[in-house]
Amino acid sequence: MRTHLLNETTADLYRRSVTEGVDRVAARLSTTRRPHTGISVDELAPVINGIDLDAPLADTAAALAELEDVYLRDAVYFHHPRYLGHLNCPVVIPAVVGEAVLSAVNSSLDTWDQSIGGTLIERRLIDWTARRIGLGQGADGVFTSGGSQSNFHALLLARDEACRTVMQRAHEAGTAITKAEVLPKLRIFTSEASHFSVQKSAAMLGLGYEAVICVPVDRNRRMDTAVLALELESCAGEALFPMAVVATAGTTDFGSIDPLPEIARLAEEHSAWMHVDAAYGCGLLVSPTRRHLLAGIEKADSVTVDYHKSFFQPVSSSAMLVRDRHTLRHATYHADYLNPRRMAEERIPNQVDKSIQTTRRFDALKLWMTLRVMGADGIGSLFDQVIDLAAAGYEVIAADPRFEVVVEPQISTLVFRYLPAGELRPDLVDEAQLHARKALFASGEAVVAGTKVDGKQYLKFTLLNPQTTTADIAAVLDLLAAHAEQFLGESLAVHH
Repeated sequence: MRTHLLNETTADLYRRSVTEGVDRVAARLSTTRRPHTGISVDELAPVINGIDLDAPLADTAAALAELEDVYLRDAVYFHHPRYLGHLNCPVVIPAVVGEAVLSAVNSSLDTWDQSIGGTLIERRLIDWTARRIGLGQGADGVFTSGGSQSNFHALLLARDEACRTVMQRAHEAGTAITKAEVLPKLRIFTSEASHFSVQKSAAMLGLGYEAVICVPVDRNRRMDTAVLALELESCAGEALFPMAVVATAGTTDFGSIDPLPEIARLAEEHSAWMHVDAAYGCGLLVSPTRRHLLAGIEKADSVTVDYHKSFFQPVSSSAMLVRDRHTLRHATYHADYLNPRRMAEERIPNQVDKSIQTTRRFDALKLWMTLRVMGADGIGSLFDQVIDLAAAGYEVIAADPRFEVVVEPQISTLVFRYLPAGELRPDLVDEAQLHARKALFASGEAVVAGTKVDGKQYLKFTLLNPQTTTADIAAVLDLLAAHAEQFLGESLAVHH
């Protein structure tokens, strides 16, 4: 079995095995004609469950051939131009090369003695991103597994900063209050269109879902700052503490960017931490033409970025950055066997001092390789192309009498709804949207997403592929309309 360990004696086997795997994937990519096959859970589950994991094949080629049947053939391929579903991007080749390198070397980015070179590369990329945001000389951060973890990490820091501030003010006023007494009084403000991880984070931080105040959005699906101002005032009047205001730069459903400058002003006025969830919109940081859309992000106390969305990186590649590096101490714990306090005093750079993870992949290498090969403008131009596509797609949908589109996109998502001819029951129209999406997915011809807007079912295009065209968008609209019309026709026939 030692022959399967990667070391100096098995380098040739490693080269051959990885090449076989790459050849399999390349062959599948070059012959893929639709986003996926349309296979169902009931069809695929028995095949996978029927494999005896206690009977190894003992041969990489045989295992890869089996993998063709249980994964590669039926996987959902995000590189296909008619994958218009979730916030999944096609990936750039330099990043995939980085992925191959980091997996083989297998550095763990928790301590310096496990990640020499890797630690410094990650820190350099954090500094680079912080400069792009404009956070200032005191900024810092760390790579994470994704936007949900980044948001959780940021709100953990915000919670402990709020507790520290409240307790300090009480002490200065000659009274005492414990952290346990402060926690139930903390409130988080975010728009009703923000990511669900804000609510989940509040629950995991011991604050409860009820600690999150959802602020309504305006007609462009951006946080209504007039309502935010009133909510913040109400919070103070009820002897509650505004812990954080979470602004979103690229909401999941609409790609809308909250009014960051005004939110920053209100957060500062009420001594609240300002967090910007730019998991989706972070690609604007490298856009040659649209960086101005993030004006105000430089005033944030913390920022979430997902490189695996709009930087075209493989999952996972995210980061959480802070304006004041000292706030990262709220996630620091010194263990004698790993990162004893003396290491910090000796200026040994252990990333675990900043992270809520311990063992952590060297995901930063993928972005490093991408920047060194393509450059920031190269990445930004790809994101610009999908934003241009969304603008053109909006015109296509708006001109089609079969559909209504909710809002003109700021980034690259389009939320729309099939409109049947004549007056039909609202619940039937909702069912038509759900059926059209499900039937389209089952056909394998395209993948679209769905959501609810004002209680009604809608369809959604999430555009992150520069290879997608308006012709693809028009073709998918035709497919959706056909599925919806068939469903309504059959439903009306049954009821009559």
